[in-house]
Amino acid sequence: MRGTHLQTTNSKSKKSLPKHSIFDVLYGFIPLTECEQKIINSPFFQRLRWIKQLGFSNYIFPGAEHNRFAHAIGVMHSMHQMIKALGIGVSDYDLFHSKSKSKEATLHKSLRIAALLHDIGTFPFSHAIEYAYIRHGNDNRRRQKPGKELPNSHEHLGSFIIKNTFYKGGISEILESYGLDIQMISKIIKGESPHLIANQLMHSDLDADRMDYLIRDSHYTGIKYGQFDREYILSNLETFSIGKSQLGFGIRESAIHAVEDFLISRFSWYSQVIKNQGSAKFDIMSSHIAQAFLQKDLIYQFHDLLEMIHNKDERFFWWNDIYFMNRCQEIRFNRLIKDSRIEELTEMLMYRHAPKTIRLPLFNHKILGTHNQSASFERDQIIKKITSITNRLQSTLSKKGTGKEWILVDIPQKDVTFTANFKSLIKKRKSDQLFAERDPIKVINKDGSFELLIEKENSLMKILSGYTNFVPSLYANDSAVALLKKEKLI
Repeated sequence: MRGTHLQTTNSKSKKSLPKHSIFDVLYGFIPLTECEQKIINSPFFQRLRWIKQLGFSNYIFPGAEHNRFAHAIGVMHSMHQMIKALGIGVSDYDLFHSKSKSKEATLHKSLRIAALLHDIGTFPFSHAIEYAYIRHGNDNRRRQKPGKELPNSHEHLGSFIIKNTFYKGGISEILESYGLDIQMISKIIKGESPHLIANQLMHSDLDADRMDYLIRDSHYTGIKYGQFDREYILSNLETFSIGKSQLGFGIRESAIHAVEDFLISRFSWYSQVIKNQGSAKFDIMSSHIAQAFLQKDLIYQFHDLLEMIHNKDERFFWWNDIYFMNRCQEIRFNRLIKDSRIEELTEMLMYRHAPKTIRLPLFNHKILGTHNQSASFERDQIIKKITSITNRLQSTLSKKGTGKEWILVDIPQKDVTFTANFKSLIKKRKSDQLFAERDPIKVINKDGSFELLIEKENSLMKILSGYTNFVPSLYANDSAVALLKKEKLI
């Protein structure tokens, strides 16, 4: 079908299932069910074409122009491959035949669609703008608001789309027409379904999302970090029972080093690319700009988006990267914000003028321990010192500057991790219930027993799970750098 690169096989053939497919740069042709094809062709899913997967990373890695549209389809394909590798899938006939309603077929279809829809609520430039909405919260304007008050995150926005679009072309309407459980799909996406294995496949240290984005992002940036032996991991997945008719999945003992390489690749990828100071600074700038726009009511508020979705307002489909950059241009050109800092930030973001990175010892990347109380104390102390020095710098700029000097401080709320350590897991559950935890990777031993990867004596993760990469950053405009140098503070 034109515009989606979908292909249709000969309808006269008895083997015409599946009828639809879409070509992906990583996996080749990916077969689609009729329901999946309708979802992909919906305006809600087509919006993802205009949202970059890696925010402003293309300012540093020019090839990083790939989008959430292709990633979501790739996650669905990864989900399918994991399901088949685990032996919990159904035949192609049952999968692609819309009238197949067995428990197994319904789970297989629901998992694929949950993977396909997991990013349906993505914000412009992905997480960069989302953080601004989260910090801003809901405004105090009184109006009729659909649904309950929801946190301003892409997960909750996506869940709202899945549950509240019972009109032609709406996601809810499509799912309902194929007899799929909308609530169940929403729960799978959030990792809260009653099926442990479904939650693991969608939300864990080894899930379909990560299996796709690491290799996809590596491909498009051209950076080798993020690559891993995908086929070997898939061929060594195995299910196990935790009782009460619950299945979980793990990796065979022989593939420990392959899955550790996967975790190390992810750690290196986030440290070297996502947290790269060259590209991260533009994400941080855009987040500050978006928050200022929200405060002045110059871009859609979160509850505006909910109303648009609920009322089938076409403007929601324009809410993408292009919308945000157009608003930057319009607001700057018409001088709708009388704030020199935001004006300069907006111009710099539009034309890729990078702020200076202030290199102070406190802002160096640090590998921190998380295995004991003193390690946590070390992080808190570093943050306290960073806050103190940045307050001092800001005070100097305020007292001796012209009002046009500014600094941007980025103290990460979450550090880059390999995987959660044993101590943090114990806080959630008793030690004899850790296998019911969704996130940690489990190992199936040669004798049929199973244990957590972080408990294995021959596992690097037993050691590495106790460490994180703390990546703070400090940026400033030219006039701020000049003044701080004059005052001998940097």
